[in-house]
Amino acid sequence: MILIDKPYVSDFLIKTIKENNFPIVATKEAKELVTDNSLNWISEDDAKNNYLNNPNRPIYTNSENSISWVEKHLNSTKLPNQINIFKNKIRLRELLKETYPNYFFEGVKFEELDNIDISNLKFPFIIKPAIGFFSLGVHKVDEPSEWNGVLAEIKKDINHIKGFYPTEVLDANYFIIEECIEGEEYAIDCYYNEKGEAVILNMMHHIFSSGKDVSDRVYSTSKEIITSNIDIVQNLVNIIGEKANLTNFPIHIEVRIDANGIIIPIEVNPMRFGGWCTTGDMAWYAYGINSYEYFFNGIKPNWDEIFKDKAGEKYSLILLDNTSGIPQNDIKSFDYDLLLKDFEKPLLLRKVAMKEYPVFGFVFTETSEGNDKELKSILTSNLRKYIISK
Repeated sequence: MILIDKPYVSDFLIKTIKENNFPIVATKEAKELVTDNSLNWISEDDAKNNYLNNPNRPIYTNSENSISWVEKHLNSTKLPNQINIFKNKIRLRELLKETYPNYFFEGVKFEELDNIDISNLKFPFIIKPAIGFFSLGVHKVDEPSEWNGVLAEIKKDINHIKGFYPTEVLDANYFIIEECIEGEEYAIDCYYNEKGEAVILNMMHHIFSSGKDVSDRVYSTSKEIITSNIDIVQNLVNIIGEKANLTNFPIHIEVRIDANGIIIPIEVNPMRFGGWCTTGDMAWYAYGINSYEYFFNGIKPNWDEIFKDKAGEKYSLILLDNTSGIPQNDIKSFDYDLLLKDFEKPLLLRKVAMKEYPVFGFVFTETSEGNDKELKSILTSNLRKYIISK
């Protein structure tokens, strides 16, 4: 069963639903986003009753906006609690406290941020909404002198992004302060099958331009990225699944792995793969893995077979977020054609209604070995060269 909600559903996911006759719940939001009446639409009442009669059936959603539907219609099941364990970063840290006994974290209300005694905090640290999305409201604080400036930025962030997402997805009432996790960052799509076994479907290296960068601009995947990290990631997702008692449950998890091979989760996003149909779709363009079919049909990737002809290629997901400093209302258009010329082999361009969201779109690319220049360039670009102002 699939729940579709805003902000975005990809043509690839819709095509997958159609070809597999997957049941799709006929919510108002889904009907607005998907106009194909030939899909296997089921009413909200039927969806609720079907799940209550078989509470182990798999559910996937393209968007965490659907969490409110689950909480309203399936509140007597274990799903709402499992979702909240992961959406609330404070609860996630408590779940894994035994695994990471020395890890520092602290929850604080937004209105109490002004009263924090920073002399009691260990620097550097990260502060972010306890329930958040897309690196919104995330800041790194290296030393005490930066705190007042960061506090002002947080308030500015919250004013700017308020209203873009429901509170189930982004709630700025509570923040988490936690120690800065060192190492390389990775985003992983994974699901737990009917036996509770964790199955990894995709892994992407989150690349940053500097130690202060907390953006989501570039994620890359390759044979090397997956093979060199899959064992340590597998061990972690196994632990998470056991502690949360997960079956037929998809997750998108972000982790950091340091030079000593120590892995620590940053966040776990429930019931979905990467937001905006990104990493889930990318697995198809990179490796021929249809993540949605694999989840619903309980299929495990044969990585040895998949990697036979994937020696040098790198596949990247690029988020075109507005870092130009130009207000959305002052932008007339975005030159997507000029953007695509700056990439060796663009695979897919997705435009986003920039009047509704502070994002111009997404690009999927393939880069040959040794040609990371184009990725480094877009990573540090403020995108002004592509923007046409009013």
